[in-house]
Amino acid sequence: MARRGEELKQHILWSAKDVFLELGFERTSMDVVAARASTSKRSLYTRFPSKDALFRAVFELARTMYLNRLKTPDTYSEDSTEAVAVYCARFLQLLLREPALRTCRMGIAEAERLPDASSQYYDAIFRTSQDRLATFVTERFKIQEPASGELATNLLGRSLHPRFFQALFGVEKPLPEGSDEDSLYTDVDVDRIRGFVTILLPASSEA
Repeated sequence: MARRGEELKQHILWSAKDVFLELGFERTSMDVVAARASTSKRSLYTRFPSKDALFRAVFELARTMYLNRLKTPDTYSEDSTEAVAVYCARFLQLLLREPALRTCRMGIAEAERLPDASSQYYDAIFRTSQDRLATFVTERFKIQEPASGELATNLLGRSLHPRFFQALFGVEKPLPEGSDEDSLYTDVDVDRIRGFVTILLPASSEA
Protein backbone atom coordinates (compact mmCIF):
# COMPACT_ATOMS: atom_id res chain seq x y z
CA MET A 1 0.00 0.00 0.00
CA ALA A 2 1.33 3.43 -0.96
CA ARG A 3 2.33 5.77 1.86
CA ARG A 4 0.21 8.86 2.32
CA GLY A 5 -0.09 11.90 4.53
CA GLU A 6 2.04 11.96 7.66
CA GLU A 7 3.43 8.48 7.02
CA LEU A 8 4.85 9.61 3.69
CA LYS A 9 6.24 12.81 5.22
CA GLN A 10 8.06 10.84 7.91
CA HIS A 11 9.36 8.35 5.35
CA ILE A 12 10.74 11.22 3.25
CA LEU A 13 12.40 12.73 6.32
CA TRP A 14 14.13 9.49 7.28
CA SER A 15 15.25 8.95 3.69
CA ALA A 16 16.54 12.53 3.49
CA LYS A 17 18.42 12.08 6.76
CA ASP A 18 20.29 9.12 5.32
CA VAL A 19 21.08 10.97 2.08
CA PHE A 20 22.34 14.09 3.86
CA LEU A 21 24.56 11.98 6.12
CA GLU A 22 25.95 10.03 3.18
CA LEU A 23 26.49 12.89 0.73
CA GLY A 24 26.54 16.09 2.77
CA PHE A 25 24.40 19.14 2.08
CA GLU A 26 26.00 20.33 -1.17
CA ARG A 27 25.94 16.98 -2.95
CA THR A 28 22.40 16.13 -1.85
CA SER A 29 19.72 16.98 -4.40
CA MET A 30 15.96 16.82 -4.21
CA ASP A 31 16.08 14.33 -7.10
CA VAL A 32 18.22 11.96 -5.05
CA VAL A 33 16.00 12.32 -2.00
CA ALA A 34 12.85 11.64 -4.03
CA ALA A 35 14.45 8.56 -5.56
CA ARG A 36 15.64 7.28 -2.18
CA ALA A 37 12.16 7.79 -0.72
CA SER A 38 10.54 6.13 -3.75
CA THR A 39 8.25 9.09 -4.24
CA SER A 40 7.76 11.79 -6.86
CA LYS A 41 9.45 15.18 -6.82
CA ARG A 42 5.95 16.67 -6.74
CA SER A 43 5.16 14.85 -3.49
CA LEU A 44 8.53 15.90 -2.08
CA TYR A 45 8.12 19.58 -2.93
CA THR A 46 4.53 19.58 -1.64
CA ARG A 47 5.85 18.73 1.83
CA PHE A 48 9.24 20.47 1.67
CA PRO A 49 9.32 23.43 -0.73
CA SER A 50 13.13 23.62 -0.86
CA LYS A 51 16.28 21.74 0.08
CA ASP A 52 16.85 24.26 2.86
CA ALA A 53 13.42 23.50 4.32
CA LEU A 54 14.11 19.77 4.09
CA PHE A 55 17.50 20.25 5.77
CA ARG A 56 15.90 22.15 8.66
CA ALA A 57 13.31 19.40 9.07
CA VAL A 58 16.03 16.73 9.11
CA PHE A 59 17.88 18.66 11.82
CA GLU A 60 14.67 18.79 13.86
CA LEU A 61 14.31 15.01 13.41
CA ALA A 62 17.92 14.51 14.56
CA ARG A 63 17.25 16.78 17.55
CA THR A 64 14.20 14.76 18.61
CA MET A 65 15.98 11.44 18.18
CA TYR A 66 18.97 12.60 20.19
CA LEU A 67 16.99 13.95 23.13
CA ASN A 68 14.81 10.83 23.24
CA ARG A 69 17.94 8.67 23.43
CA LEU A 70 19.69 10.85 26.01
CA LYS A 71 16.70 11.05 28.39
CA THR A 72 17.22 12.69 31.79
CA PRO A 73 19.70 11.87 34.58
CA ASP A 74 17.09 10.38 36.91
CA THR A 75 16.45 7.53 34.45
CA TYR A 76 19.96 6.12 34.89
CA SER A 77 20.29 5.45 38.61
CA GLU A 78 18.55 5.97 41.94
CA ASP A 79 21.86 7.22 43.33
CA SER A 80 22.18 10.90 42.40
CA THR A 81 25.94 10.96 41.86
CA GLU A 82 25.86 7.78 39.78
CA ALA A 83 22.94 9.16 37.76
CA VAL A 84 25.01 12.22 36.84
CA ALA A 85 28.03 10.08 35.92
CA VAL A 86 26.06 7.75 33.66
CA TYR A 87 24.18 10.68 32.08
CA CYS A 88 27.50 12.33 31.22
CA ALA A 89 28.83 9.05 29.84
CA ARG A 90 25.72 8.56 27.72
CA PHE A 91 26.04 12.16 26.49
CA LEU A 92 29.55 11.39 25.24
CA GLN A 93 28.58 8.03 23.76
CA LEU A 94 25.74 9.51 21.71
CA LEU A 95 28.00 12.20 20.27
CA LEU A 96 30.68 9.65 19.36
CA ARG A 97 28.26 7.71 17.15
CA GLU A 98 28.96 8.11 13.44
CA PRO A 99 25.57 9.68 12.54
CA ALA A 100 25.91 12.28 15.31
CA LEU A 101 29.42 13.23 14.21
CA ARG A 102 28.34 13.61 10.59
CA THR A 103 25.38 15.73 11.66
CA CYS A 104 27.63 17.94 13.78
CA ARG A 105 29.97 18.41 10.84
CA MET A 106 27.06 19.38 8.58
CA GLY A 107 25.82 21.84 11.17
CA ILE A 108 29.25 23.46 11.34
CA ALA A 109 29.60 23.53 7.54
CA GLU A 110 26.21 25.18 7.04
CA ALA A 111 26.29 27.48 10.09
CA GLU A 112 26.89 30.66 8.08
CA ARG A 113 24.27 29.92 5.44
CA LEU A 114 21.60 28.37 7.68
CA PRO A 115 22.37 29.69 11.16
CA ASP A 116 18.89 28.92 12.49
CA ALA A 117 19.19 25.21 11.67
CA SER A 118 22.67 24.95 13.16
CA SER A 119 21.60 26.91 16.23
CA GLN A 120 18.59 24.63 16.67
CA TYR A 121 20.83 21.57 16.60
CA TYR A 122 23.31 23.16 19.01
CA ASP A 123 20.47 23.93 21.43
CA ALA A 124 19.40 20.29 21.44
CA ILE A 125 22.83 18.70 21.64
CA PHE A 126 24.47 21.03 24.12
CA ARG A 127 22.12 23.56 25.71
CA THR A 128 19.17 21.25 26.36
CA SER A 129 21.51 18.51 27.59
CA GLN A 130 23.08 21.02 29.95
CA ASP A 131 19.70 22.32 31.11
CA ARG A 132 18.51 18.80 31.93
CA LEU A 133 21.61 18.17 33.99
CA ALA A 134 21.43 21.57 35.70
CA THR A 135 17.80 20.95 36.68
CA PHE A 136 18.74 17.58 38.16
CA VAL A 137 21.67 19.09 40.07
CA THR A 138 19.40 21.79 41.48
CA GLU A 139 16.80 19.26 42.60
CA ARG A 140 19.13 16.63 44.05
CA PHE A 141 22.09 18.68 45.29
CA LYS A 142 20.30 21.94 46.11
CA ILE A 143 22.64 24.01 43.94
CA GLN A 144 20.83 27.00 42.48
CA GLU A 145 21.39 28.85 39.21
CA PRO A 146 23.73 30.10 37.93
CA ALA A 147 26.00 27.73 39.87
CA SER A 148 24.09 24.59 38.77
CA GLY A 149 24.34 25.62 35.10
CA GLU A 150 28.05 26.31 35.42
CA LEU A 151 28.57 22.94 37.08
CA ALA A 152 26.57 21.16 34.37
CA THR A 153 28.64 22.87 31.67
CA ASN A 154 31.84 21.85 33.44
CA LEU A 155 30.75 18.23 33.84
CA LEU A 156 29.64 17.82 30.23
CA GLY A 157 32.71 19.63 28.91
CA ARG A 158 35.03 17.34 30.85
CA SER A 159 33.07 14.35 29.55
CA LEU A 160 33.56 15.41 25.93
CA HIS A 161 37.24 16.27 26.09
CA PRO A 162 39.26 14.98 24.35
CA ARG A 163 37.45 12.04 22.69
CA PHE A 164 34.61 13.94 21.05
CA PHE A 165 36.92 16.47 19.42
CA GLN A 166 39.30 13.76 18.28
CA ALA A 167 36.39 11.91 16.67
CA LEU A 168 34.92 15.11 15.20
CA PHE A 169 38.19 15.80 13.37
CA GLY A 170 38.68 12.20 12.32
CA VAL A 171 41.57 11.46 14.67
CA GLU A 172 39.57 8.74 16.40
CA LYS A 173 37.18 6.30 14.76
CA PRO A 174 33.51 6.98 15.49
CA LEU A 175 31.31 4.53 17.32
CA PRO A 176 29.00 2.49 15.09
CA GLU A 177 25.39 3.57 14.68
CA GLY A 178 24.23 0.57 16.71
CA SER A 179 26.03 1.69 19.87
CA ASP A 180 23.46 2.08 22.62
CA GLU A 181 23.00 1.78 26.37
CA ASP A 182 23.91 -1.92 26.30
CA SER A 183 27.41 -1.07 25.07
CA LEU A 184 27.88 2.11 27.14
CA TYR A 185 30.50 0.66 29.49
CA THR A 186 32.45 -0.72 26.54
CA ASP A 187 32.22 2.41 24.41
CA VAL A 188 33.03 4.97 27.11
CA ASP A 189 35.39 5.11 30.11
CA VAL A 190 32.63 5.50 32.67
CA ASP A 191 35.10 5.14 35.56
CA ARG A 192 37.00 8.23 34.38
CA ILE A 193 33.79 10.24 34.23
CA ARG A 194 32.62 8.89 37.58
CA GLY A 195 35.91 10.02 39.08
CA PHE A 196 35.61 13.71 38.29
CA VAL A 197 31.84 13.71 38.88
CA THR A 198 32.44 12.43 42.41
CA ILE A 199 35.03 15.15 43.02
CA LEU A 200 32.99 18.03 41.61
CA LEU A 201 29.59 17.20 43.10
CA PRO A 202 28.79 17.89 46.74
CA ALA A 203 27.05 15.33 48.91
CA SER A 204 23.49 14.68 47.77
CA SER A 205 20.73 16.48 49.66
CA GLU A 206 18.24 13.70 49.15
CA ALA A 207 16.16 12.76 52.16
